[in-house]
Amino acid sequence: MNTAINSIADVRMHGFRTRSEVPVVLEWIDQHAERLGPESIPLEEACGRTLAEAVIAPLDVPGFDRAAMDGFAVRGAETAGASEYNPLEFGVIGQAMPGQPFAGNLPPRSAVRIMTGAPVPDGIDSVVPAEYATEADGRIVVTRPVAPGQHVGHRGEDLQSGSAALSTGRRLRPQDLGLVASLGLEQLTVVRQPRVRMLVTGNEVRAPGAPKGMYEVYDANSYMLRGLIKRDGGVLEAQHRLVDDPERIRAALLAPGADVILVSGGSSVGREDYAPRLIAEIGELAIHGVAMRPSSPAGVGRIGQALVFLLPGNPVSCLCAYDFFAGRALRLLAGRSPAWPHRTLQAVVARKIVSAIGRVDYCRVRIDDGRVEPIALSGASILSSTTRADGFVIVPAECEGYGPDAEITVFLYD
Repeated sequence: MNTAINSIADVRMHGFRTRSEVPVVLEWIDQHAERLGPESIPLEEACGRTLAEAVIAPLDVPGFDRAAMDGFAVRGAETAGASEYNPLEFGVIGQAMPGQPFAGNLPPRSAVRIMTGAPVPDGIDSVVPAEYATEADGRIVVTRPVAPGQHVGHRGEDLQSGSAALSTGRRLRPQDLGLVASLGLEQLTVVRQPRVRMLVTGNEVRAPGAPKGMYEVYDANSYMLRGLIKRDGGVLEAQHRLVDDPERIRAALLAPGADVILVSGGSSVGREDYAPRLIAEIGELAIHGVAMRPSSPAGVGRIGQALVFLLPGNPVSCLCAYDFFAGRALRLLAGRSPAWPHRTLQAVVARKIVSAIGRVDYCRVRIDDGRVEPIALSGASILSSTTRADGFVIVPAECEGYGPDAEITVFLYD
């Protein structure tokens, strides 16, 4: 197995003389998939996007001292000693509501009725919760003391003006948008989404819903890839379903507007597998043929500034090559972590998972009572193996597989 990027030969009807190792492909991707530039978008569209600039608070949050409970605003020191056996009385001289502060000064041993979120009057430092006071005839009786500052949210205790509310590179969650909204900001500067062009090739491929001949197949890959592109932060720039015509494929590869081009099908060594040679002619085919199973005909390259990924036509191979290579590139371009976007769990092997030294294996597995059963190692066209599986296991190139009772990491499809 080679450990360096090879010059590209025409492998049609000849087969691969050598195959690149998976780490070599990943290294090439990490070198070439640089984070895209910034764009400004409305706050309501920002969930899941990556911040290109830090969010700096333009104001204090909260912007004033406010009640954290419904009750009565008082001077905390004046409630010292209050109890069931020593109730203290305060005169109620007004009220404060959210957006409607109490205007005036409080004389000693007086209180203002106040609701949660309302401004605390000047000179007042505490709120007696409603359940600790009894109100009658314009007065309240307090039976429990409150300390100065108790049940009051102070100005700037959430965020102070000029502080960093959210840092660059953060992938925005719903609560982040709420925080930004609390600062009065309606736009955010985020990393631009990678624009992805999808080319599904093959004379035999038909669109779902269209008539199909006996020896033709429906296009499954484009629908699977759409979901994966969205998952990894990309946006579909265009989709083309193409017959095996080199000129039409060439035109689709050369059209401007894409950051990433995915070519599904036509990536192997068949007579009509035109895409690898076309990429090499009009751009750079850096790697073609990878020491892995499935997806060994996968390839990567560039046309202008666009990254190009050869994804085998067999559905499981397509999924595997996308997840290993194209998905990683999309996440890097979108400013996300390149790591696998799957939950993982540790589990014990029930039945041996067989592999071979020198290649990476992507094995679909089922988990039964905490034990891992391989569903398939081969069968790159058996897409249902991925729907019956709970996840997959990656067997590294230096490993012959995993025997029964070995503890392994499972990547979960959900």
